[in-house]
Amino acid sequence: REFLTFMALAPPPHDNRILRARHSLTRKRATLGAGFHFVNACAHGPLGIIVSIKYLVLHGGTRRPKVLNHLESQPMTTITSEPPRANSLKGMALMLGAGVCMAAMHVLIRHVSNDIHPFEIAFFRNLFALFAMVPWFVKLGWAPLRTSRPGLMLWRAVLNSACMMGFFMAISLAPLAEVTALGFTAPIYVAILAIFFLGERPGLQRWSAILVGFVGVFVVLRPGFGTIGLGQLLVLGSALGWAICLIMIKILGRTESSVTITVYMSIMMTPMLLGPALYVWVWPTLGQWGLLVFLGILGGLGQMGMAEALRLAPTHVVMPIDFTRLLIVSLFAYLAFGEVPDAFVWLGSVLIFGSTAFIAYREHVKRQQLNKSNGGLPKTPVHR
Repeated sequence: REFLTFMALAPPPHDNRILRARHSLTRKRATLGAGFHFVNACAHGPLGIIVSIKYLVLHGGTRRPKVLNHLESQPMTTITSEPPRANSLKGMALMLGAGVCMAAMHVLIRHVSNDIHPFEIAFFRNLFALFAMVPWFVKLGWAPLRTSRPGLMLWRAVLNSACMMGFFMAISLAPLAEVTALGFTAPIYVAILAIFFLGERPGLQRWSAILVGFVGVFVVLRPGFGTIGLGQLLVLGSALGWAICLIMIKILGRTESSVTITVYMSIMMTPMLLGPALYVWVWPTLGQWGLLVFLGILGGLGQMGMAEALRLAPTHVVMPIDFTRLLIVSLFAYLAFGEVPDAFVWLGSVLIFGSTAFIAYREHVKRQQLNKSNGGLPKTPVHR
C-alpha cells in the first residue's frame, strides 16, 4: 500500500536543475586556479598528474573546460509531468490487475490463517514475493543496492514489518471488506503527518477532505452501535504505520530511486519477519505450501503492478481504479466465506475513498501549479 503515493516523488536523472547545478559547479572549478587542478588530479593517480601538468603548461589553468562549453551550447529540455494517454490507460489496467492480485492474496491469508499464524504467513508472503522479484533483480544487477540512507531504510523496514504483521492479523479477525475499507485511510494520515514532518500547509479543501475521511471511518466502525474488535483496531494502527512509511519514502525519494527503495524493503523485511514467525512456527502441509507460494507470488505481482501503474500514470488517475479492490475483495469474500458487507461499510468506504481521491487530485493540481510557476520544471521531484 505504500506504493500508492511514492512513485511521483524522486528526482529524475536528467533534471534541468541538476544540469544547471553541474554548470555552476564546473564554473567554480574552472576558476580555482592551477594549484587546485594539480592537487585534485593527484587523487586520480599518475595519469591524472600527467594530464594536470599538461593542462597547466598549455593553458595556465584558466581555460574554460570544453565540457562546460558543450553543456551550455545544448538547449534545455523540458520535462513534462503528464504522461501520454496510452500510458495512463496502461497504468489503469495495471492498477486493476494489482487490485485483483491483492484481493486474492487477502482471501488466501484468511483461509490459511485457520491453521497457520498470521506472523508466519507474513514471513512466507515476503519470502516468496522476494523470489518472484528475482528476474527483476537479475535485470538490474547490483545498482539498486547502492544507497546513501541505509539507516532510514532500516527503520522503514522495521515499521513496515510491524504493519504487515498487524494487517495480516486483522485479516484473520475482521471481515475482509471492513479491513480493506479501513486500510484506505493511510493517505488521510499522510496528509496530516506531512504537516509536521514535511512542512506542508493544507488549505480548507484538504482539511475538509480529511474530515470527510474520518467521518467515513466512524460510519464503518459505528462506535456505540457495533462492536469495535481487535481486527478493526489493528488495521487502523497498520494504516497509521503505513502513513509514516509513506513519509519516510517521500524523504528517501529525494536521494534514492523507487527500485532501490523496493529492493531494500524486500531484502530487509524477510529476516525481520522470521523472528516472530519462529515463535509461532507450524510446519505447513504440502497443500499449504502451495497456497503460501501462490500467496507470495500474488503479493509480489500486486506490489510490482501497483508500482508500475503509478510510474506510468498520475496518482489521481489510478487512485479511483484502486477502489475496485473493495468490490473485488467483497466478491471473493462472499464466494469463499459468505461475508456480505452491510450498507454502513459501503457508505463509509465511499466517504473514505472519496476523501483520499480528492487529496490525490489536489496534490496533482498543486504540482501542476508549481510546474508552471517554475517555468515548466517540476519543483516537486518526479519519480522515475
